[in-house]
Amino acid sequence: MSVVIVGGNERMEAQYESICREHGCKAKIFTKENGSLRKKLGTPDLLILFISTVSHKMALSVTQEARRGSIPVARVHTSSASALRAVLREHSAAAS
Repeated sequence: MSVVIVGGNERMEAQYESICREHGCKAKIFTKENGSLRKKLGTPDLLILFISTVSHKMALSVTQEARRGSIPVARVHTSSASALRAVLREHSAAAS
C-alpha cells in the first residue's frame, strides 16, 4: 500500500517513514509545501492529512487533488506517531 502524508513535524519524518514500513506501506512525506504538490502526489492508496500542522491553503489544494484522483483522504487532528499508527491500522484492515 502506498501512502502520502501531508503535514506533521519535520523532526518526525524518519519516524513516520519507519511506522509506515512496519505496516507494510511505502510513504511519501511532505511536511512543508515546496512548490506545487499536485505533481508530486502521484496516485497513492491513501492520503493522510495532519490537520493541525498544515496550512489551510495546502490542505485545500491537496484535498482537491485527491478528489480529482479519487484518492481516499484520512484527516487526523494530531501529528503524533500513535495517531499515524491508528490510521494505518484502520485502513490496512479495511483494505484486507
